[in-house]
Amino acid sequence: MEHEPHFIDAHTHVQFSGFDEDRAAVLERARAADVWMVNVGTQKDTSRAAVEFAEKHGEGMYAAIGLHPIHTARSYHDEQELGGGDAAKAFTSRGETFDADYYRRLALHQKTVAIGECGLDYFHFNDDEPREVQMQHQREAFTAQIALSREVKKPLMIHCRNAFADLIEILSSPAYPKIENPGVVHFFTGTVDDAQKLLALGFSFTFGGAITFPSRKNKKAKPGEEGVPVTGNYDEVIKMIPIDRILSETDAPYVAPMPFRGKKNEPAYVVHTVAKLAELKGVSAEAMKQQIWENARRIFGI
Repeated sequence: MEHEPHFIDAHTHVQFSGFDEDRAAVLERARAADVWMVNVGTQKDTSRAAVEFAEKHGEGMYAAIGLHPIHTARSYHDEQELGGGDAAKAFTSRGETFDADYYRRLALHQKTVAIGECGLDYFHFNDDEPREVQMQHQREAFTAQIALSREVKKPLMIHCRNAFADLIEILSSPAYPKIENPGVVHFFTGTVDDAQKLLALGFSFTFGGAITFPSRKNKKAKPGEEGVPVTGNYDEVIKMIPIDRILSETDAPYVAPMPFRGKKNEPAYVVHTVAKLAELKGVSAEAMKQQIWENARRIFGI
C-alpha cells in the first residue's frame, strides 16, 4: 500500500444519480487534484453502488454502507441522491427497515471502511406518522448499525442533525463500551460541549465546505439552515478539536465550498476545505493534508 499523503474526501457521494451525466469528468478532476475518497451509502441501493464503485475504480476509492435516518420513514425525494425515475420515487414512499443480513454482506467487503451514513435526523420529518414514531424508527436503525459496526470492527459514519443530545445519550450507553476508534461524526454542526462529549467517547469529526463560508457568528441563523451550525461556531469548534481527530470531506454533490458556493460540489473541491482547516489550526496546508491523511489511515484502515 502506498503511504504518500493524498487529499482525503472522507464523505462524498459520487455514486449518486446527481453525477450520472459528468461522473467521468468529476473523477478525472479528483485524480488530477490527488484526492482519494470514501463514497457513502444512504440506503440499500446507494450502499451497494458505493461498494461496486469502489471495486470498479480501484486504488483510492472506498465505501461506507448504511441506512440514513431520513430513509427509515417516508422521506422527501432528492433527485441528486436517488434519481428521477419511478423506482426512486417508490423507495421514498415506503422508507426502509434496516436489513442486518444485507448490510453485513456489504460491510464485510474489503473496500468497505465504515458503517453509515447512520444516526439521527430531527430536522426532516413527514406528516404520515407522529414524530415520536419516526424518531423511534431512527433510533432502532441507528442502534442496529452500531451493533454491526462493533461486529465487523469498522468505524461508524454518523449523520446527526438537531439531535445531538439523543445521539450522545445512545453512544454513551453501557451497551456500547468505549473503544479506541468508534467512528466519525460527519458535517459536524454541534456545540463545543457536544464535541467535547464525543471526543471523550473516542469520535473524530469531518468538516466540509461550510467552514469556508463567511462567518455567521454575529448573525442569527435559522434552525437547520444549510451549512450553518444551529448552535456554536465552526471556528471555535475546530480550534478546540485536536488535529488528530479531524478529517476533510465534501458531502458532494451538496454544500460546495467557496469559491464554488451554490454550485454542485465534487471531491476535487476538498482542497479548499483542507486549506481552511490549516488556517484555523495554525499549520501549513501541506501539514494539514499530511495530518488528515494519517488520521484517515488510522480511522479507516486504508
